[in-house]
Amino acid sequence: MSMRGQIISKEYQKMVFVQDKDGKEFSCYLNDVKNFDGKKGLTREQRAKCLDISQVAGDSW
Repeated sequence: MSMRGQIISKEYQKMVFVQDKDGKEFSCYLNDVKNFDGKKGLTREQRAKCLDISQVAGDSW
């Protein structure tokens, strides 16, 4: 594996996939959503730091 592959793998391991109360799935760094409450959903600040998976994979994914 190249150095770039090792760096990407290391960063990917720091990420979590979170399903918001509205049913949308987000990819976030664990440190950015430590206090995530599934019942309340992501806060505006947390959502700003995450990536909406539907924007990457599309709505039909």
